[in-house]
Amino acid sequence: MYSQTAPPLDDDAALRAHGYKPELARRMGGFGNFAISFSVICILAGGMTLFGYGLNAGGPAVMMWGWVGIGFMTLMLGMCLAEVTSAYPTSGGLYYMADRLGGPRWGWATGWLNLLGLLGAIAGIDYGAALFVGAFANLQWGFVPTPQNTMLIFAGILLLHGTLNALGVRLANILNSISVWWQLFGVLLIVGSLTLAPTEHQSVGFVFGHFNNGTGFSNPVYVCALGCLLAAYTFCGYDASSHLSEETTQAQTAAPRGIVRAIAWSWAAGFVLLAGLLFALQNYADTQGSSTGVPPAQIFIDVLGVGMAKLLLLVVIVAQLFCGNAETAAASRMVYAFSRDGALPFSSTWRRVSRRTRTPVPAVWLSVGAALVLALPSLYSPTAYAAVTAINVIGITPAYAIPVYLRLRAGKNFRPGPWHLGRWSRPLGIISVSYVAVLTLVFCLPQASPITADSFNYAGVALVVVLVLAWAMWITKGRRTYRIPPLGTAAENEVLAEGVI
Repeated sequence: MYSQTAPPLDDDAALRAHGYKPELARRMGGFGNFAISFSVICILAGGMTLFGYGLNAGGPAVMMWGWVGIGFMTLMLGMCLAEVTSAYPTSGGLYYMADRLGGPRWGWATGWLNLLGLLGAIAGIDYGAALFVGAFANLQWGFVPTPQNTMLIFAGILLLHGTLNALGVRLANILNSISVWWQLFGVLLIVGSLTLAPTEHQSVGFVFGHFNNGTGFSNPVYVCALGCLLAAYTFCGYDASSHLSEETTQAQTAAPRGIVRAIAWSWAAGFVLLAGLLFALQNYADTQGSSTGVPPAQIFIDVLGVGMAKLLLLVVIVAQLFCGNAETAAASRMVYAFSRDGALPFSSTWRRVSRRTRTPVPAVWLSVGAALVLALPSLYSPTAYAAVTAINVIGITPAYAIPVYLRLRAGKNFRPGPWHLGRWSRPLGIISVSYVAVLTLVFCLPQASPITADSFNYAGVALVVVLVLAWAMWITKGRRTYRIPPLGTAAENEVLAEGVI
């Protein structure tokens, strides 16, 4: 699908040509770059956490076919984003691309959408992991996962991820590489155990054809659209490959490949995982209303017994911890880059890089601290966690499409990097931007009827709040302090014009 017309430039030379001095340690190879996006997507986090949502909003048929359709569209969007990443391999990622292609206002708005989406992702992933830890502790020790106890577990997980990321990118690279194999073997263990267990299994017709509507809405098309959000929520975070590009060797080809491969492998593995769980489902109502609070755990218990269920829960929990750790790495690089360009309050603090590990340690701790603040309302409101998830997806999803849209608008003025789509670039770009526009609208639709304070979808509110805050900060400060650097020296610009920009 892509062509590579010229070898990639020296990484540090390419970065200087974009106006930045190399500061971060470039210790990540192509597999490591793929691994961080694969770890952030983490089908054992999104697919498992939202499994109960899928059972309610459309059931197995929508879960399976929605996964196929959304995965295919995400792959096209990821390929388009990979093409722009090849031209602009910097830690800033999406906002830097938007600024170069559309100007500072585009860069500013994209940056704030992306940043809040990434911080919301840390909160959503790690809070979801805390829920699974609570479910395991409930089975093992009779632990009661109250909101207060869950918040304490969540804070402990954030502390763990902050500490691991502060130790440097080399450790993060090792953990992400382990995460790939942990997820793949975890899926095989879960699906294999559920398949080989001597219990009754659902039919192919049930898994691919059973429709269930517990949303309260009567229109089946509307319910199907809502059900597809399980896959759409899961396929988030693959921009991590872009944010870690300044720490990746041969970044102009490794980062775009990392994006595309992470989506493709997640698409395939997620299909196997969902199918395995649905074939093994024993009692629909009991699974939905599981006392563990985690529907997949009920399937494990029904099919394999409590002992094996605990083991599989541990497999899922470890995968979720890997996921949150990778997301912390991606978000901290976004904080570092945005601060480097003067976009955040106290930017001089958050852009600092440790001399020992060449890692943006202050940015790491700001990322986990902000995630903790975002999730604190969950102590008082059961809808708060849904709102945090909304901040994640409603921030990141439009931010993916903006660089692709601006690349289309630039036309022949856009000079692709070594990894590009050739003649497929424009048609795939148009399809991808249209897809994101529709998906963003669906994200904002009511997801349950009747609509109450508890069932209200806060995604649209989150989008408006983010855009209003970004505009207010631009007017009051951003237009004076935010600047991406000019391109490098005359010699570097000449090199850049040969194929990087």
